Amino acid sequence: MGESRKSIKLEYEITGNDFTKAGEASSNVKKILTQLGIKSKIIRRVAIATYEVEMNVVIHSIGGDITVTIDTNKIQIKAVDRGPGIENIDLAMKEGFSTAPNSVRELGFGAGMGLPNMKRCSDEFNITSSKESGTEVLMNININ
Repeated sequence: MGESRKSIKLEYEITGNDFTKAGEASSNVKKILTQLGIKSKIIRRVAIATYEVEMNVVIHSIGGDITVTIDTNKIQIKAVDRGPGIENIDLAMKEGFSTAPNSVRELGFGAGMGLPNMKRCSDEFNITSSKESGTEVLMNININ
């Protein structure tokens, strides 16, 4: 991306428990990054991180928003959901830990890899959560 390019902001509203549209935001982000000529290894990391956070919003909340900001040197993914919050973030970050109901696991989701995969794909990762305000995940992926 040229130095003079302004940042691009992509915004998606995610509906809780709507598995028919799950994955659309991450697929759209991947397509746009490809059109912008971003390196494939960066696109892969962004696509995985966006997909994982998108699925967590679908599975664990009543809905939320994902904003992807593409700058000259980084891509920021911010997801904010509307509850119910994560009781124990340290436990939720452990590979294989999941609070997904059996109905979600039967669909092939909820294996407990979402948060660890998000962190693994990010150069910077931050998560905050409370019962009152839901969960916010902020991920930065460097382009260069």
